[in-house]
Amino acid sequence: MSTSANGGPGGAEAGNGHAALTNSRSTEVSKLDRVVIRFAGDSGDGMQLTGDRFTSEAAAFGNDLSTMPNFPAEIRAPQGTIPGVSSFQVHFADYDILTPGDRPDVLVAMNPAALKANLRDVPHGGTIILNTDEFTKRNLVKVGYDNDPLDDDTLSAFQIHRVAMSTLTQGALADTGLGKKDAERCKNMFALGLLSWMYHRPTEGTERFLKEKFAKKPDIAEANILAFRAGWNYGETTESFATTFEVAPAKLDKGTYRQITGNTALAYGIVAAGQQSGLQILLGTYPITPASDILHELSKHKNYGIITFQAEDEIAGIGAALGASYGGALGVTSTSGPGIALKSETIGLGVMTELPLVVIDVQRGGPSTGLPTKTEQADLLQAMFGRNGESPVPIIAPLSPADCFDAALEATRIALKYRTPVLLLSDGAIANGSEPWLVPDVANLPDLRVEFAKEPNSDGASAGSGEFWPYVRDPETLAREWAVPGTPGLQHRIGGLEKADRTGHISYDPDNHDKMVRLRQAKIDGIDVPDLVVDDPSGGKARVLALGWGSSYGPIGAACRRVRKLGMPIAQAHLRHLNPLPRNLGDVLRSYDKVVVPEMNLGQLALLLRAKFLVDVHSYTKVAGLPFKAEELQNVFADIITSTVPEGVK
Repeated sequence: MSTSANGGPGGAEAGNGHAALTNSRSTEVSKLDRVVIRFAGDSGDGMQLTGDRFTSEAAAFGNDLSTMPNFPAEIRAPQGTIPGVSSFQVHFADYDILTPGDRPDVLVAMNPAALKANLRDVPHGGTIILNTDEFTKRNLVKVGYDNDPLDDDTLSAFQIHRVAMSTLTQGALADTGLGKKDAERCKNMFALGLLSWMYHRPTEGTERFLKEKFAKKPDIAEANILAFRAGWNYGETTESFATTFEVAPAKLDKGTYRQITGNTALAYGIVAAGQQSGLQILLGTYPITPASDILHELSKHKNYGIITFQAEDEIAGIGAALGASYGGALGVTSTSGPGIALKSETIGLGVMTELPLVVIDVQRGGPSTGLPTKTEQADLLQAMFGRNGESPVPIIAPLSPADCFDAALEATRIALKYRTPVLLLSDGAIANGSEPWLVPDVANLPDLRVEFAKEPNSDGASAGSGEFWPYVRDPETLAREWAVPGTPGLQHRIGGLEKADRTGHISYDPDNHDKMVRLRQAKIDGIDVPDLVVDDPSGGKARVLALGWGSSYGPIGAACRRVRKLGMPIAQAHLRHLNPLPRNLGDVLRSYDKVVVPEMNLGQLALLLRAKFLVDVHSYTKVAGLPFKAEELQNVFADIITSTVPEGVK
C-alpha cells in the first residue's frame, strides 16, 4: 500500500471522501492524536488478516503506524484455549511514533480466551468489544472462568460493547448460499467493518483486496465483502456507539510511502543489493520461523537475478550460498538462532576462505526450539563467538522494520568490500512488525560494484611468478582479491585448512598461522563504520545515557521522550554496528555518569561493553518473548536518574 506524502496523505484512498461507505448517522466525533487497537481471537479467526487490513487502510490514510502481531507457535492450537489465542496490535497516530503501543485503548475479543489472555493489558476506562456469541458455558470453562464475566463485575472498569458478531454475520450472509460454518468464518471481516466505521477508515482498499485475494472463489470474496459492509452498517445503525473517532494524517516528509514488515524490507534490500552490485543473488536457506517470509518474498523476484534454493536443511542452505559466492555471485542465507548454530561451521569456512556472504539471523526465544513465534535478542554472543578458533565476523542489527532495507545494503557493502561473511541480527518483533517506509530514490542507493581479479598477481621476483595468489591483500581494507573459477590463468587453492600468506598454499607453520589470524582480525577491526550519534535535546546536561541495539530502539526512544517530558534530561544512543563497534563508543560511554543498556536477553551487550571499555554499565534485561514497553523503561530510566536502582537492573 503506497501513499504520497506532502504534509498529508495522497492517492486515491487518501481520505474518507473516497470510501465506498460513509458515515451518515449523527454521532459525536472525537478527535484523537493516537490510538492503539488490538484484535484478538482464536488462531483460526483471522486476526492477523484483520489487523493487517486495518493497518493498510491506516497507512493509505497517511497515519504513522507501528504494529505487533502475536500468534501461537502451534499450527493449530486447541480451539478456544488461551494457548491458541492470536492477536494483532496496531498503533496509529498523527505524529511520529516509535512503538506498537504499551496497552490497547481498544480490545476486540472474539471469544473468552481472547478476553482472558489480553484483559490485563487494557487500561481502566479502555474499550472492549466482545463477540457475545462465543461466551458459551463450554468456552468459559475452557479458560477457567467460573462465572460469565459479562454478568459479574469483572469488566466494570471498562467500556463494554456486546456485539453478537457470529449471529449478525450469518444473518448478513443468509442469502449467499454459504453454510453456517463458512459464513461464520467471515466474522473477522464484520469486526473489521465495525472498527473501520468507528475510526473513519477508508473501505475501498479492503473491498478491492478481498476481491483480489479470493479471485478464484468469487462467492467467498462476496461473502467477506458483505460481512465487512455489515459490520460498517451495524456501527452506523446501532445506538451502542454514540461516538466515532478521527486520527488525522501524520506530517511526513515528502515522498512515496508504503507499509512494510521487517522481513519484506530485508528481502527488498537484498534485491537492491543485487542490482547495485551487478551480481546474481543466491539465497540458500531452509524455512524456519520467523525468517521464512524472506524466502517467500525473494522467490517472487527471479526477474531481478534472484535465485532461491530451499535446501534440505540449514547446513545445505548455507553451503549452497557460500558456493555461490565462490562462483562469483553473492551468497545469502536466512535463519533463526537454532539455524545459526547449525551454520556455524560453514560461516567459519567463509572466514577462512574470505568470501562475501550475508547471513541473516531473525532471532527468536531460545534455547533450542524455544519460543518460535516470540521475540528475543539473545543471539549476540553466538554471533560474536559461536565458531571454533579465532573467527571474527562483522555484525549489523537493524533498529526497525523499515531500517531492514538499509541494513541489508550495509551488510552487503561490508561483505563485498572486505570479503567476509556478515551476520545481520534482526528479531521477531522487527520481522513481523510493520511501519511506513519511505521508498528510496534508486539514484541515491550505494554503488556496490566489485572488481574481480583479471590477471596473475604474484611477486614477479619469486618462484611463483605468473601465478594468481589468492591471499594478496588490498593495503587499505586487507581484503583479498576475488577470482571467479575458470578465469584463464587464475587457478588457485582455497579451503578450510590454514593458508600461507599471499600464496594460499596449505600451511601448518606456527608463525604463518599467527600472522593470518591477526590479519583476519585486523581486517574486521578496520571496517569503516560511522561514529555513534547521541541524541540529547538538553544540550549536554544529561548525565545518564540510554544505549540500545536492535528492536529496543523504539521502546527506548519512546521512554526517553516520556522522561524528558517529566523534566529529567536523558541522552539516547543506538548501536547499529556491533562488530566492529563505533570508534568513538568508549569516549561516549565514559562521558556519562551512568549508562543503562536495556536488552531482551540477560545482558549480552552489557557484558561486551564492560569487558572492552571497563565501564560499569547498568544492564536492564527482559526475556519474556515480548518487546519492552515504553512505560517500564520510563520507570527504569527515571529511577536511575534519581539514583534509585530498580528491580531487574544489574
